[in-house]
Amino acid sequence: MSVPASESLSGIRVVSLAVNLPGPIAVAQLADMGAQVTKIEPPSGDPLAAVARAWYDELLVSQEIIVLDLKQPEQRACLEDRLADADVLVTAMRPSALSRLGLDRLAETLPAVIHVEIVGHEGDLAEVPGHDLTYQAAHGTLSPPTMPLAPVADLLGAERAVSAAVAGLFSRTRTGTGGHHRVVLDDAAQLAGAAVRQGLMGPGAPLGGVLPTYRIYPTSDGYVALGALEPHFAARVAAHLGRTIEELESIFVTRATTHWETLGRELDIPLAAVKVPTVGGIHEHS
Repeated sequence: MSVPASESLSGIRVVSLAVNLPGPIAVAQLADMGAQVTKIEPPSGDPLAAVARAWYDELLVSQEIIVLDLKQPEQRACLEDRLADADVLVTAMRPSALSRLGLDRLAETLPAVIHVEIVGHEGDLAEVPGHDLTYQAAHGTLSPPTMPLAPVADLLGAERAVSAAVAGLFSRTRTGTGGHHRVVLDDAAQLAGAAVRQGLMGPGAPLGGVLPTYRIYPTSDGYVALGALEPHFAARVAAHLGRTIEELESIFVTRATTHWETLGRELDIPLAAVKVPTVGGIHEHS
């Protein structure tokens, strides 16, 4: 009998000190799996709430939020009380900040707790500040001067944090102890950049617009993305639309985006309207 995903971590208690994106995204996924989450925020709040309130509310919909000034001993004691009953702690701060809170010794004080520590760098660069933009910049996933449209390093880091928490819980069932799991956002960005380094994506690369069947084309009122990589998809494109970039450009521009989406479904071809970013959202037209 299968266990619903929403109940997989039922009974597991998670405490999060993580603000911004990777931590909250990861913890939201743990909550979706059934974990009971308490998010502890500083008096200044989570910066995410100030710039993207709707997303913040969406991520924290089922979580308990407590505001604590951890510089104050009596409020630090409240954190310690929460950790005493916790299974997982998620943090996202530089090692020096973690040390000031005494959480770098968690394995000694609370050996059953799984500590998922999200950091930007490690080793000699451990104290170097960074954000998704700088991690992507270092690993070739930007096309300057255009700003990125997705926080790739943060999202991959969040997924790694979820995996680390689940792996830690699994390991604890065998060993009886929690453990420390470090998630490095710079490493996540390096993974994202592998497609560029290996020549798969980027200018002049197969998935960078060279292939006629894997490319973005203008329509009469917007754009469509064609992703017909497999031979059977490419054959349908050739039979019904064209073989070369020039042929496909000539035909796509003659009709509206919705026409091509409908035809794509009829022909069973991977083809979708491109939703273009606008201030405060997206739409499907250029």
